[in-house]
Amino acid sequence: MRIPKLLITVSLGLALTGFCFIAAQQGPNRSSETVAKPRKKASDKEEAQGAKPAEAPAAGDKIPSKFSRKDKQELPEGGPTFRSDVMTVQIDVAVLDNKGRFIPNIPRGNFRVLEDGVPQQISNFSMGEAPMTIAMVIEFSNLFQQYWSYGWYETLTAAYGFLETLKPEDYVAVVAYDLRPEILSDFSTDKRAAYEAMQRLRIAAYSESNLYDALVDTAERMQEIEGRKAIVLIASGIDTFSKLTFDKTRRALQTAGVPIYAIGIMQYIREIYDARGYMGAIERLDFLQADNQMRTFAKETGGQSFFPRFQGEFPGIFAAISNSLRNQYSLAYQPTNTARDGKYRKIKVDLVNPATGEPLRIVDEKGKPMKYQILAKAGYNAPRAVE
Repeated sequence: MRIPKLLITVSLGLALTGFCFIAAQQGPNRSSETVAKPRKKASDKEEAQGAKPAEAPAAGDKIPSKFSRKDKQELPEGGPTFRSDVMTVQIDVAVLDNKGRFIPNIPRGNFRVLEDGVPQQISNFSMGEAPMTIAMVIEFSNLFQQYWSYGWYETLTAAYGFLETLKPEDYVAVVAYDLRPEILSDFSTDKRAAYEAMQRLRIAAYSESNLYDALVDTAERMQEIEGRKAIVLIASGIDTFSKLTFDKTRRALQTAGVPIYAIGIMQYIREIYDARGYMGAIERLDFLQADNQMRTFAKETGGQSFFPRFQGEFPGIFAAISNSLRNQYSLAYQPTNTARDGKYRKIKVDLVNPATGEPLRIVDEKGKPMKYQILAKAGYNAPRAVE
């Protein structure tokens, strides 16, 4: 892929002033820390007995989530065995108006859930505000983030700006990627750890930008985290050398079920170079494909995509992400298809008038109809039969 040289090396002299931060003296070091939600603190009873809270796994340790074959063999013979064929599918749904604001107080009866086109009976329903668990996945390579380049400036502006919008109870982790993803800081409510991690983004190491590998790696690590979780992707959308293909990435992200909120960088400078004839047809096509990839990842995982041209758009983007994540409707149902075949099943969430089955009409304070959008994951993989 050919990238315009001037697009990569354009300086911040294009009316970009007023940005400053503290940078460390060395670039990122490779790390294998786990991006997993911190374990809960010890209970009052445990603390009274002098028990220490469980420590987070050491770097490189695997987090067991299921019994291994060895564990099964060590179970006592003749003991009771239990099996449940009941599956429950949990869906977090955000309903936003055309300005990105959350629409509250929609009754349970107005939600309709279809699985592979078949209506499902909603068994649990709730609405509320909760803390967020966010992994910031940041592109940082010599492809577009050369020191003091436009892409470098915009990437850090977006990342620092988003961190400032988080609340004290929110968990955040920072992952940067070039040739491979690197965990700069693990999930924590201590924002100082995230800011210290960001200070290491000064000099990019490689010119590769392996978006697919980084997204899938992070999403799979977050797959078992409960609650309101998401990946905030700050990137150009270009992938240069990933092991995974686009189709395999889509399937993996759909399986992981972690919403992706994508922020596409370099929109403004791309328009300038395109208008001045510095960008050829191949480069233009590469960037359009990159934008479409980010839109696809966001839409199919129940997130959103944003492509700001000006720095002043960032506060509105961060507010939209917060609104759609903090305020959600939580729906649960037991699928009518009970086959444990591991196949992918499509989900569609609609708002309907239960009396007529027609799309729900929502009006504003003045009684005028409102346009709205529904954000929910596009599907899930059914579990496989227990061996």
